[in-house]
Amino acid sequence: MPVDEPQWLSIARELRAVAQTGLAFSTDRFDRQRYERVRELAGSLLALGSDADYDVILSILRADNGYATPKVDVRGAAFVDGRVLMVREISDGKWTLPGGWADVNQTAGECVVREIAEESGFEARILKLAAVYDYQRRNRPARHIDSIYKMFFICEITGGAARISDETSEVAFFARGELPPLSQGRTTAEQIERMFQHAEQPDLSADFD
Repeated sequence: MPVDEPQWLSIARELRAVAQTGLAFSTDRFDRQRYERVRELAGSLLALGSDADYDVILSILRADNGYATPKVDVRGAAFVDGRVLMVREISDGKWTLPGGWADVNQTAGECVVREIAEESGFEARILKLAAVYDYQRRNRPARHIDSIYKMFFICEITGGAARISDETSEVAFFARGELPPLSQGRTTAEQIERMFQHAEQPDLSADFD
């Protein structure tokens, strides 16, 4: 568990996963009742810890079905003349590497290329997978209801031009040591620094937690 993550969140996340997986595979009605109760307890713990509405949280938990697995976020680090491509998020007004949730029926590589195009206007191709990080151990704030894997790819620009989107208000390139205010839940300064290192040393092995 990350050192700054509250224990109630870590426990609730695991209880949720146990309940969701149990409901996905159990056919005994008594076992299903028990797993449903476990999910309700996870919802209660989340509501108590976050001061959120219990019914809203429970409806979110009930929306997920099947074996509980981490969600996947993809990020692309594209470099031009020693500067990295970044976009400014409308949601919080801060900057990040282009990216977002991986989509169904697309590979991780296809997802990151699409995200770069959608959020920045640039066309890109992937050079290498640089890292697979665990959100709870690497990003802030660490308080997220989901378990998340973050995949970072080194890319090169192949075409296009800077263009904002429904999610981004600015597109720019930044040099190392001159980064703008970051959307920490999406990308941290440490992660971007590591992407500079991977871009400079293509033979580096992929990082992972």
